Amino acid sequence: MLDEPRSGRLAAWGNALIAGLAAPDDVAGEVTGGDTVHRVCGLPGETGPVGLTLGLGRLRALGVTGLRIALPVPGHPLGLSGPPEFNARALAAGEAVIAVGGPPVGLVPEVTEAGPRGDVHVEVQWHCLEVRQGPPADVPSLGEAERELAEALRETTEALMKLDVAGSGPTAHAALDAYRARAERGHEVLAPGYPPRAVRVLALAQRVGALVAIATGEHGAAVSASEIAARAELLRPVERTARRAQVAAYNAYVEEAERRGD
Repeated sequence: MLDEPRSGRLAAWGNALIAGLAAPDDVAGEVTGGDTVHRVCGLPGETGPVGLTLGLGRLRALGVTGLRIALPVPGHPLGLSGPPEFNARALAAGEAVIAVGGPPVGLVPEVTEAGPRGDVHVEVQWHCLEVRQGPPADVPSLGEAERELAEALRETTEALMKLDVAGSGPTAHAALDAYRARAERGHEVLAPGYPPRAVRVLALAQRVGALVAIATGEHGAAVSASEIAARAELLRPVERTARRAQVAAYNAYVEEAERRGD
Protein backbone atom coordinates (compact mmCIF):
# COMPACT_ATOMS: atom_id res chain seq x y z
CA MET A 1 0.00 0.00 0.00
CA LEU A 2 2.94 2.32 -0.55
CA ASP A 3 1.44 3.34 -3.89
CA GLU A 4 -2.06 4.05 -5.05
CA PRO A 5 -3.89 1.01 -6.44
CA ARG A 6 -4.77 1.27 -10.11
CA SER A 7 -8.45 0.96 -9.20
CA GLY A 8 -8.08 3.98 -6.93
CA ARG A 9 -6.57 6.12 -9.67
CA LEU A 10 -9.23 5.01 -12.15
CA ALA A 11 -12.09 5.70 -9.75
CA ALA A 12 -10.79 9.04 -8.47
CA TRP A 13 -9.94 10.54 -11.84
CA GLY A 14 -12.87 8.83 -13.53
CA ASN A 15 -15.15 10.58 -11.04
CA ALA A 16 -13.47 13.89 -11.84
CA LEU A 17 -14.06 13.30 -15.54
CA ILE A 18 -17.69 12.32 -15.04
CA ALA A 19 -18.24 15.48 -12.98
CA GLY A 20 -16.57 17.65 -15.63
CA LEU A 21 -13.79 18.67 -13.24
CA ALA A 22 -10.88 17.32 -15.28
CA ALA A 23 -10.01 17.14 -18.98
CA PRO A 24 -9.99 13.70 -20.65
CA ASP A 25 -6.29 13.81 -21.57
CA ASP A 26 -5.32 14.83 -18.03
CA VAL A 27 -7.43 12.01 -16.61
CA ALA A 28 -5.85 9.44 -18.93
CA GLY A 29 -2.39 10.58 -17.87
CA GLU A 30 -3.20 10.41 -14.16
CA VAL A 31 -4.80 6.96 -14.40
CA THR A 32 -2.09 5.46 -16.59
CA GLY A 33 0.70 6.78 -14.37
CA GLY A 34 3.90 4.87 -15.15
CA ASP A 35 2.12 2.19 -17.18
CA THR A 36 2.49 2.07 -20.95
CA VAL A 37 -1.18 1.87 -21.89
CA HIS A 38 -4.62 1.13 -20.42
CA ARG A 39 -7.50 -0.31 -22.42
CA VAL A 40 -11.09 -1.26 -21.56
CA CYS A 41 -12.73 -4.35 -23.03
CA GLY A 42 -16.24 -5.75 -22.81
CA LEU A 43 -18.02 -2.41 -22.57
CA PRO A 44 -21.71 -2.48 -23.53
CA GLY A 45 -22.04 -1.35 -27.14
CA GLU A 46 -18.36 -1.92 -27.99
CA THR A 47 -17.13 -4.88 -30.02
CA GLY A 48 -13.51 -4.79 -28.88
CA PRO A 49 -11.06 -3.06 -26.55
CA VAL A 50 -11.09 0.73 -26.50
CA GLY A 51 -8.74 3.34 -25.11
CA LEU A 52 -9.11 4.60 -21.57
CA THR A 53 -10.52 8.00 -22.53
CA LEU A 54 -13.10 6.51 -24.87
CA GLY A 55 -13.97 3.86 -22.27
CA LEU A 56 -14.66 6.40 -19.53
CA GLY A 57 -16.62 8.55 -21.96
CA ARG A 58 -18.68 5.52 -22.94
CA LEU A 59 -19.49 4.78 -19.30
CA ARG A 60 -20.62 8.37 -18.78
CA ALA A 61 -22.80 8.19 -21.91
CA LEU A 62 -24.38 5.00 -20.54
CA GLY A 63 -25.50 6.92 -17.45
CA VAL A 64 -22.74 6.09 -14.99
CA THR A 65 -22.65 8.82 -12.35
CA GLY A 66 -19.72 7.66 -10.24
CA LEU A 67 -17.14 4.97 -9.55
CA ARG A 68 -16.40 3.02 -6.38
CA ILE A 69 -13.51 0.67 -5.66
CA ALA A 70 -13.03 -2.67 -3.96
CA LEU A 71 -9.78 -3.99 -2.42
CA PRO A 72 -10.58 -7.61 -1.52
CA VAL A 73 -8.25 -10.22 -0.08
CA PRO A 74 -8.99 -13.87 0.78
CA GLY A 75 -11.52 -13.95 3.59
CA HIS A 76 -12.36 -10.25 3.27
CA PRO A 77 -14.40 -9.25 0.17
CA LEU A 78 -13.97 -5.55 0.92
CA GLY A 79 -16.12 -3.37 -1.33
CA LEU A 80 -17.68 -6.21 -3.33
CA SER A 81 -21.38 -7.03 -3.76
CA GLY A 82 -21.29 -9.96 -6.20
CA PRO A 83 -22.01 -11.97 -8.22
CA PRO A 84 -19.50 -14.76 -7.46
CA GLU A 85 -17.92 -14.59 -10.92
CA PHE A 86 -17.06 -10.91 -10.55
CA ASN A 87 -15.94 -11.38 -6.95
CA ALA A 88 -13.56 -14.16 -8.00
CA ARG A 89 -11.96 -12.02 -10.71
CA ALA A 90 -11.66 -9.06 -8.35
CA LEU A 91 -10.17 -11.22 -5.62
CA ALA A 92 -7.57 -12.62 -8.02
CA ALA A 93 -6.60 -9.08 -9.03
CA GLY A 94 -6.84 -7.72 -5.50
CA GLU A 95 -8.89 -4.76 -6.70
CA ALA A 96 -11.81 -3.64 -8.85
CA VAL A 97 -13.89 -0.63 -9.82
CA ILE A 98 -17.70 -0.67 -9.63
CA ALA A 99 -19.89 1.73 -11.61
CA VAL A 100 -22.71 3.62 -9.92
CA GLY A 101 -25.73 4.45 -12.04
CA GLY A 102 -26.07 3.23 -15.60
CA PRO A 103 -25.65 -0.48 -16.32
CA PRO A 104 -24.57 -2.70 -13.40
CA VAL A 105 -20.94 -3.22 -14.42
CA GLY A 106 -17.55 -3.36 -12.82
CA LEU A 107 -13.98 -3.25 -14.09
CA VAL A 108 -11.18 -5.62 -13.10
CA PRO A 109 -7.59 -4.97 -14.21
CA GLU A 110 -5.39 -7.53 -15.94
CA VAL A 111 -1.75 -6.42 -15.86
CA THR A 112 0.81 -7.63 -18.41
CA GLU A 113 4.52 -6.85 -18.16
CA ALA A 114 7.09 -7.31 -20.91
CA GLY A 115 10.66 -6.26 -21.58
CA PRO A 116 14.04 -6.46 -19.87
CA ARG A 117 14.60 -5.39 -16.31
CA GLY A 118 14.81 -1.63 -16.10
CA ASP A 119 12.78 -1.19 -19.29
CA VAL A 120 9.56 -3.01 -18.48
CA HIS A 121 6.45 -2.06 -20.45
CA VAL A 122 3.24 -2.44 -18.47
CA GLU A 123 -0.11 -2.82 -20.22
CA VAL A 124 -3.39 -2.88 -18.31
CA GLN A 125 -6.62 -4.24 -19.70
CA TRP A 126 -9.75 -3.44 -17.70
CA HIS A 127 -12.32 -6.21 -18.13
CA CYS A 128 -15.89 -4.93 -17.93
CA LEU A 129 -18.14 -7.49 -16.21
CA GLU A 130 -21.64 -7.59 -14.80
CA VAL A 131 -22.02 -6.84 -11.08
CA ARG A 132 -24.82 -7.26 -8.60
CA GLN A 133 -26.37 -4.06 -7.37
CA GLY A 134 -26.23 -3.79 -3.60
CA PRO A 135 -24.31 -2.28 -0.70
CA PRO A 136 -20.55 -2.94 -0.84
CA ALA A 137 -19.15 -5.26 1.81
CA ASP A 138 -17.57 -3.83 4.97
CA VAL A 139 -16.91 -0.26 3.78
CA PRO A 140 -16.86 2.21 6.70
CA SER A 141 -17.87 5.85 6.68
CA LEU A 142 -15.08 8.41 6.44
CA GLY A 143 -15.55 9.35 10.09
CA GLU A 144 -15.37 5.75 11.21
CA ALA A 145 -12.32 5.12 9.04
CA GLU A 146 -10.51 8.15 10.44
CA ARG A 147 -11.10 7.07 14.03
CA GLU A 148 -9.98 3.51 13.30
CA LEU A 149 -6.84 4.76 11.56
CA ALA A 150 -5.77 6.94 14.46
CA GLU A 151 -5.86 3.89 16.73
CA ALA A 152 -4.19 1.72 14.06
CA LEU A 153 -1.32 4.17 13.71
CA ARG A 154 -0.64 3.95 17.44
CA GLU A 155 -0.81 0.14 17.31
CA THR A 156 1.55 0.01 14.34
CA THR A 157 4.09 2.28 16.02
CA GLU A 158 3.98 0.12 19.16
CA ALA A 159 4.35 -3.04 17.07
CA LEU A 160 7.38 -1.60 15.27
CA MET A 161 9.03 -0.84 18.58
CA LYS A 162 8.20 -4.30 19.94
CA LEU A 163 9.61 -5.99 16.86
CA ASP A 164 12.68 -3.73 16.87
CA VAL A 165 12.40 -3.23 13.12
CA ALA A 166 14.40 -0.01 13.23
CA GLY A 167 17.29 -1.76 14.91
CA SER A 168 17.33 -4.88 12.80
CA GLY A 169 19.71 -3.93 10.05
CA PRO A 170 20.60 -1.58 7.18
CA THR A 171 17.76 -2.73 4.92
CA ALA A 172 15.17 -1.85 7.56
CA HIS A 173 16.89 1.49 8.15
CA ALA A 174 16.72 2.23 4.43
CA ALA A 175 13.02 1.35 4.30
CA LEU A 176 12.23 3.53 7.30
CA ASP A 177 14.26 6.42 5.89
CA ALA A 178 12.43 6.14 2.55
CA TYR A 179 9.11 6.17 4.38
CA ARG A 180 10.04 9.27 6.41
CA ALA A 181 11.25 11.11 3.28
CA ARG A 182 8.03 10.28 1.46
CA ALA A 183 5.92 11.45 4.39
CA GLU A 184 7.84 14.71 4.64
CA ARG A 185 7.60 15.43 0.90
CA GLY A 186 3.89 14.76 0.81
CA HIS A 187 2.13 13.96 -2.44
CA GLU A 188 -1.09 14.77 -4.18
CA VAL A 189 -3.79 12.19 -3.59
CA LEU A 190 -7.27 11.77 -5.02
CA ALA A 191 -8.63 14.16 -7.63
CA PRO A 192 -10.73 17.34 -7.94
CA GLY A 193 -14.17 17.03 -6.37
CA TYR A 194 -13.21 15.00 -3.31
CA PRO A 195 -13.92 16.38 0.18
CA PRO A 196 -10.84 17.39 2.20
CA ARG A 197 -11.59 14.73 4.79
CA ALA A 198 -11.26 12.00 2.16
CA VAL A 199 -7.84 13.34 1.18
CA ARG A 200 -6.79 13.33 4.85
CA VAL A 201 -8.06 9.80 5.43
CA LEU A 202 -6.35 8.42 2.33
CA ALA A 203 -3.03 10.02 3.23
CA LEU A 204 -3.24 8.55 6.73
CA ALA A 205 -4.21 5.13 5.34
CA GLN A 206 -1.17 5.20 3.08
CA ARG A 207 1.06 6.09 6.04
CA VAL A 208 -0.29 3.16 8.05
CA GLY A 209 0.03 0.85 5.05
CA ALA A 210 3.63 1.92 4.51
CA LEU A 211 4.52 1.18 8.12
CA VAL A 212 2.83 -2.22 7.95
CA ALA A 213 4.74 -3.04 4.76
CA ILE A 214 8.02 -2.19 6.51
CA ALA A 215 7.11 -4.13 9.64
CA THR A 216 6.10 -7.25 7.73
CA GLY A 217 9.05 -7.17 5.33
CA GLU A 218 11.85 -9.73 5.47
CA HIS A 219 14.34 -7.08 6.61
CA GLY A 220 12.97 -6.88 10.17
CA ALA A 221 14.27 -8.41 13.39
CA ALA A 222 12.56 -11.77 12.81
CA VAL A 223 14.88 -14.45 11.51
CA SER A 224 12.65 -17.54 11.57
CA ALA A 225 9.50 -18.47 9.70
CA SER A 226 7.56 -18.65 12.98
CA GLU A 227 8.64 -15.14 13.95
CA ILE A 228 7.72 -13.78 10.53
CA ALA A 229 4.30 -15.44 10.80
CA ALA A 230 3.81 -14.01 14.30
CA ARG A 231 4.63 -10.54 13.02
CA ALA A 232 2.16 -10.85 10.15
CA GLU A 233 -0.55 -12.05 12.54
CA LEU A 234 0.10 -9.12 14.87
CA LEU A 235 -0.25 -6.55 12.09
CA ARG A 236 -3.05 -8.18 10.06
CA PRO A 237 -5.84 -6.18 11.79
CA VAL A 238 -3.91 -2.95 11.19
CA GLU A 239 -3.50 -3.74 7.49
CA ARG A 240 -7.23 -4.51 7.28
CA THR A 241 -8.07 -1.16 8.86
CA ALA A 242 -5.83 0.69 6.40
CA ARG A 243 -7.43 -1.09 3.42
CA ARG A 244 -10.93 -0.30 4.67
CA ALA A 245 -9.95 3.36 5.03
CA GLN A 246 -8.52 3.46 1.51
CA VAL A 247 -11.80 2.20 0.10
CA ALA A 248 -13.79 4.67 2.21
CA ALA A 249 -11.64 7.54 0.92
CA TYR A 250 -11.85 6.61 -2.77
CA ASN A 251 -15.60 5.98 -2.47
CA ALA A 252 -16.22 9.28 -0.67
CA TYR A 253 -17.01 11.11 -3.92
CA VAL A 254 -19.96 8.81 -4.61
CA GLU A 255 -21.08 8.83 -0.97
CA GLU A 256 -21.01 12.64 -0.89
CA ALA A 257 -22.97 12.85 -4.15
CA GLU A 258 -25.59 10.44 -2.84
CA ARG A 259 -25.87 12.42 0.39
CA ARG A 260 -26.50 15.60 -1.60
CA GLY A 261 -29.02 13.76 -3.80
CA ASP A 262 -27.06 14.42 -7.01
